[in-house]
Amino acid sequence: MGTLVGSETKSLSTSRSRCDHIALATGEIGTASATPDPSGIKDRPAATPGPAWHAIWTRSRHEPGVAAELGAKGIESFLPTITRVSRWSDRSKLIAWPLFPGYCFARFDASLLSRVVRCTGVVSVLCNAGRPIPVPSVEIEALQRLVAAGISYDPWPQLVPGSRVQVISGPLSGIVGRLIRKGAEDILILAVELLQSGARVQVAAGDVQPV
Repeated sequence: MGTLVGSETKSLSTSRSRCDHIALATGEIGTASATPDPSGIKDRPAATPGPAWHAIWTRSRHEPGVAAELGAKGIESFLPTITRVSRWSDRSKLIAWPLFPGYCFARFDASLLSRVVRCTGVVSVLCNAGRPIPVPSVEIEALQRLVAAGISYDPWPQLVPGSRVQVISGPLSGIVGRLIRKGAEDILILAVELLQSGARVQVAAGDVQPV
C-alpha cells in the first residue's frame, strides 16, 4: 500500500515498488521499504547512456499538467495518450486520455528528484528502498516509436504470457514486444513491465520474428 500523508492512498501491486512521499508542500521526501521485486526490474539498467527514465505517480487527471511542468523545468517527459470520445447530452468530443492513467514518465538524474516531486500534482516517483526505479529505455523508446508512427493502438491493462518477437518491417521495425493471439488476430504488446501494463497493436504474422 502506497501512502500519501493525509487522507489519500493508492494500492500498488507487489511488483510496483515505490517511494512514499511526505510533506509535499515543503518538498521533503520520506521513503518506506518496498516489497522485494522477484522480477529484478529494479536492477535493469537503462538501454541508452544518460539519465534513466522513471515512472511518476500523479494525482487523478493531473498527468498532462505534470508532464507540462516537468518540460518547463527542462526535464524530459513522456505522456503517451489514446483518443477517447467524451459524450455530453448535446455533443461529443474527442479527448486525449493517458495510456497509463495516473502515471507519466520523466528522464532525470537522481539529483533532480526534489524538483520532480515538487511539481503540482505529483504524488511520488516509484522507488525501491528509497531509490527511484529506472524504466528500461527500450520500453519507453518502443512506446515513443508507436506514438510517432500514428498507428492505431489500445491500452493493454495487464501482462500475459506471450512469445518475444521483433518487428522486422514497417514503421515499428526493430521494436521488441510480446506476441499473443486473440481470435484470428496477432497482437503485439509493448509493455512497461514496472507498471504491468502497456499498449497493444495489431501486426501481421509475417512482420515479426522470434527473438
